[in-house]
Order: sequence, then C-alpha cells, then structure tokens
Amino acid sequence: MEPDLVVLTVDQRGSRDTPDLVPDVIAALEDVPLHRRFERTAGDELQGVLSDPRALPVVLETLLRAGSWNIGIGTGPVEHPLPDSARAGRGTAYVRAREAVTTAKTSPWHVRVVGDDPTARDLESAIWLWAALLDRRTPKGWEVTDLVDSGLTYEEAGRRLGISQSAVSQRAQAAGLAEGRRARELVAHLGARLLGREA
Repeated sequence: MEPDLVVLTVDQRGSRDTPDLVPDVIAALEDVPLHRRFERTAGDELQGVLSDPRALPVVLETLLRAGSWNIGIGTGPVEHPLPDSARAGRGTAYVRAREAVTTAKTSPWHVRVVGDDPTARDLESAIWLWAALLDRRTPKGWEVTDLVDSGLTYEEAGRRLGISQSAVSQRAQAAGLAEGRRARELVAHLGARLLGREA
C-alpha cells in the first residue's frame, strides 16, 4: 500500500487588491524538502505535496507569517505513480485539500485540515494556536527570533542588533520564541502521525 501524503492547496486572500505573492512564496519554499514542489495551479493559487513531516512547520510558518493566505491541508492517499507536477496529481488528499482551502476562507486563522484520522483535528487546533501566537509577534520580535533561529546566541544577536543580551531576552519572551519552537515541534509530530512516519 502506498503511504498517505499531505497536499497543501493555498489561495491568496484579497488578491484583486494586492500584488501577486505566489512567486515570492514559491521562491521562499525553494529549499524546503518537498515531495512535489509548490507551483501555481491557476490565478493566485498554488499547490504542493509533502511526505516529510519536518517540512510541514516550515511551510506553514512561511505562509502564516505572511498573513495573506487561505491554507488548505488535505491528508490521505493519492493516485500512483504521482506525476512530477504537484498540480497534476489526483486522489483523496487532493480532494480534501480542495475542500480545506474552500472552508479556510471562513475559518479561524484561514487554515483548515481535512482527513479521516482524528489527528487531523488535533493538527488543525495546534496550527490555530500557533497562528494566534505568530499574529502577535512584532517586527522586532521577528528580528530576534530570526537571528536566534539562525543559530546565534542571545549575546551574539544583541551585538548584531546593537542591544543588550537582556533586551534580546525580553524581546524573545514577548515574541513567544520558546512557545513558537514548541509549536513547530508539535506540528511536525502531528504531521508525522498523519503520515505514519516518525518526525
């Protein structure tokens, strides 16, 4: 039996009044290990396929940080052999991703997860909570979290920003840096459960 996959169908919100963000997102996700790379399906929509649960929080954080997307996540089987192009695939996960992105337009944080496994609801709940945290993060908070996530210590980040280590710590706490890291771990863990893999 072929393993289940995660299909993401993502639709830009308010695209009639804003620039086309699809090329920027595709470029931002270029180095993420995807089963099938994200590509534009039509208009302001893009689609990608994941088999590695570690890729899920990376993709989601990129999309949530932008605050400009309806995010549909569908889980389940797909027809094999899977075409080279993500948008050419077929199967249950694709149908669920389409349902998810449609209902995401009126859902909390514009994210829905659709699948038979009860873990799909758990994953959706975790993403909503994570999205609420990220929504409160200020530009200065992102500045600190980006530097620390890149491997810098608080002291090194402070030197880079021209502020004290204590100030870095305060910004990190206000930004929910530690909670955000736990959220990533939880999303990867729940994604692994849905895919039947170890995160």
